[in-house]
Amino acid sequence: MRWDRQGVSVDDGALPGLQRIGFVRTVRTPQFDNVTFHEVLCKSALNKVPGTAEHLPFQYTVNGYRGCSHACRYCFARPTHEYLEFDCGRDFDSQVVVKTNVAEVLRRELRRPSWRRETVALGTNTDPYQRAEGRYALMPGVIGALADSGTPFSILTKGTLLRRDLPMLTEVARRVRVGVAVSLAVGDPELHSRVEPGTPSPQARLGLISAVRAAGLDCHVMVAPVLPGLTDSTEHLDDLLSRIAAAGATSATVFGLHLRGSTRGWFMDWLARTYPEMVGEYRRLYRRGAYLPPEFRHELSSRVSPLLTKHRLARTPQRSAPVRAAPAPVVAAQQTLF
Repeated sequence: MRWDRQGVSVDDGALPGLQRIGFVRTVRTPQFDNVTFHEVLCKSALNKVPGTAEHLPFQYTVNGYRGCSHACRYCFARPTHEYLEFDCGRDFDSQVVVKTNVAEVLRRELRRPSWRRETVALGTNTDPYQRAEGRYALMPGVIGALADSGTPFSILTKGTLLRRDLPMLTEVARRVRVGVAVSLAVGDPELHSRVEPGTPSPQARLGLISAVRAAGLDCHVMVAPVLPGLTDSTEHLDDLLSRIAAAGATSATVFGLHLRGSTRGWFMDWLARTYPEMVGEYRRLYRRGAYLPPEFRHELSSRVSPLLTKHRLARTPQRSAPVRAAPAPVVAAQQTLF
């Protein structure tokens, strides 16, 4: 079915929760098998990070999409779909909400006299360069709005579609501080296909890191989440960090899996189907909550630290102001939300 034949007046059976956020129409197309897009007109684009968030280098986020076809089994954002009366599992992977006017609304919000040009993070909830971006192209408008207002920003993605916007980001980085980060936590292709079935391959993301560096931008890498018993061995981490460094990454952050809210049940169901022998260990590790025990985190850190040194990867990205000469190197702003 063609995109332009699916009109606003069609009764498409959209779930009631979508009415809360300016529902316009539902789109299905053979180009995106098993994925349904729900186009909405948002009333706001800037999201204030809850609480003091003193440990984060940003206080605001922008998300053009809700739901994500990457289908990562562990995604912490899954519970956000329940507000729309979708479930956190298959619906999160296949029912993608698109804020078609997000750039226009963002530009209006950034013109407010009260806006203090605080750092904005893109990609902290769902990936701004998931497959839908190839159709909707929201990011150039978002990037342009932020740059024109003098607002620094950072991008975190697993999507190789970021390549499309590298020329724009290189130009923008001469005016505002920009951070680029790629998420890559699984180096084994077979495991990758099981745990992150909708994402570009590890090799493709290594190529993306190299492309970011070739464009004159620094590239931070989020090696997260580390999955206990699956990706936490010294051998796996050493091999992955070696390949990340060889691709040209300038810094990396490594941390373990968080299982918050309904994500926990979805992930554990997947684990029981795919690695049933590991269910007991995960129940033990997460018996007290969403985070790994302090002793596990400490032990992981003690293994990762010498590997970062070995591969000459900085532990946290350097922060710098924009420069006005070409090419303009850009330093990634660390993002600790995953």
